[in-house]
Amino acid sequence: MTGLALPTDRSSLLGRGLRLEYLTVGWNLVEGVIAISAALAAGSVALLGFGIDSFVESTSGGILIWRLLAERGTTDLERIETVERRAQKLVAVSLFGLAAFVLFDSVKTLALQERPEPSAVGIAVTGLSIGVMWWLARAKRRTAIALGSRAMEADAFQTTACWWLSIIVLAGIGVNALTGWWWADPVAALVMTAFLVREGREAWRGEDCCEV
Repeated sequence: MTGLALPTDRSSLLGRGLRLEYLTVGWNLVEGVIAISAALAAGSVALLGFGIDSFVESTSGGILIWRLLAERGTTDLERIETVERRAQKLVAVSLFGLAAFVLFDSVKTLALQERPEPSAVGIAVTGLSIGVMWWLARAKRRTAIALGSRAMEADAFQTTACWWLSIIVLAGIGVNALTGWWWADPVAALVMTAFLVREGREAWRGEDCCEV
């Protein structure tokens, strides 16, 4: 982010951003609890990674709440820029941590040939998440561009990742449920890992995020 400006309508943009982040945190906390409970019942590594990603997304949302509230409390551009860069790096670190966990659990599941059970709850929650994450990612990206905030763009990218992960996980657990191909679940999780690493690198570098 370069050349932060403080237009007269910036306060309303900050308010919009905060509402989106509060919604992100609330939704993902509920989604995470449901997904992890279903994952433990079914033994699904992809669904477990998805559930933990929901809590990572909540953490990312919390970081952005801190960043947006910090700007509300000051007109010091240098201070805002410092908080912006710090928030951006923290979002990237959260993505790398999630990728490491999912990679470890996926490889372990494949090596030990742990066979997850089909999960109707997992299919339902990931299917619902596809719609919610698509809307949130678009709304947050538009707000991030209006604010000129790369930290919020990185967070919108994280939400975009959650949208993609919902599709990947739904495919994995769906294939397992329909065909009994147990390996589809951890393979879906490995695809998720590659996506998260790429996303984390781009967030760390401050590159523009992809659109939904």
